[in-house]
Amino acid sequence: MKYMHLIWAALFRRKTRTFLTLVSILAAFLLFGLLDGVRSSFAQAGQTANGAQRLQTQSRLSFIQTLPISLLPRIERVDGVSAVSYANWFGGAYQDPRNQIFSFAVAPNYLDLFPEMQVDPAERARFDATRTGVLVGEKLMQRFGWEVGQKIPLQSTIFPNADGSKNWAFDIVGTVRVADEDSQAWFDQMLLLHYKYFEESTPYVDGDVGWYVVRVADVDQADRVAKAIDALSVNSDHETKTMTEQAAAQSWVKQMADIGLIVGSIMGAVFFTLVLLTGNTMAQAVRERIPELAVFKTIGFSDRSVLAMVLAESVLLVLIGGVIGVALSTLFGPGVTQATQGAVTVPPLGPQGWLTALGLMVAIGLLVGALPALRAMRLNIVDALAGR
Repeated sequence: MKYMHLIWAALFRRKTRTFLTLVSILAAFLLFGLLDGVRSSFAQAGQTANGAQRLQTQSRLSFIQTLPISLLPRIERVDGVSAVSYANWFGGAYQDPRNQIFSFAVAPNYLDLFPEMQVDPAERARFDATRTGVLVGEKLMQRFGWEVGQKIPLQSTIFPNADGSKNWAFDIVGTVRVADEDSQAWFDQMLLLHYKYFEESTPYVDGDVGWYVVRVADVDQADRVAKAIDALSVNSDHETKTMTEQAAAQSWVKQMADIGLIVGSIMGAVFFTLVLLTGNTMAQAVRERIPELAVFKTIGFSDRSVLAMVLAESVLLVLIGGVIGVALSTLFGPGVTQATQGAVTVPPLGPQGWLTALGLMVAIGLLVGALPALRAMRLNIVDALAGR
């Protein structure tokens, strides 16, 4: 653009004001990048090639409602089912109830349905042979400084043991590693214990499981298989809902918290404040330059040229701060993930996220620059030069 030098000079006419506005825009889009990464990580849960082969069957009422173990052989006989396993939420916490752990009591064949989870064969054998044994995700081990062979105390926030206490003790016999380190899976942040030991040790579980995991022989037949499984318990007191692993993961998250709504609400408030702040900056900048704009019109600049210059200045202001903010979020995201030992996963913003961010920058720039630009376009030369 041939007027770029004029736009740039106008933008940095008041360097301190422009710098503070840029910092505000940068902070808003840094937050956008981090929160959008969190939202994407939840949205992508279960969205893998292996995940596409798995279905999850849970209670139609709620994922906290249990299902009878008698469903197992009936599900296994459904045409198109190649394998079935089951698990139950344990609700473990380490030392402090705030140190929540993704802990599950699982069937003996549970790991067979999850090739993404890698366990050393010798450690898998020790797990099978140790009644109180647990397999712990690699990142979870690092988070608490645990080691294989260590006995750890856990509190269950839900289930008491046979003594009526919610204090349990387990032996770490192996480590769970993620096959694909670049995936967003959280298998290396979980703890697995034996369902049989769990069932025998608590009076609140008697022949019930939390959910079933089903592997289908043909992913193209997954919808038919899901409907056939749900038909097994129709009109019973334990009706089921079978869905893909991705849908099940999102359903779990939504029942605990609507991540999309939370992220959207936060960003809505942030961008609303940003519009007010940036709009005030642009209005003040144009007000200070009214005589200069009148001179532009006097020497031949058209009304449309003045309008375009003010809009370009506004969009450029938001773009500079926004691009820097999103770029910083891409750098800080992996650092947040590492600092929290994977408890909070913030993947880098992808191409779709960048396009969304750029679209927001342009839209906000046009919005906050619209009124000042219209004022500049409609400026009367005589009144402006006379200071009226």
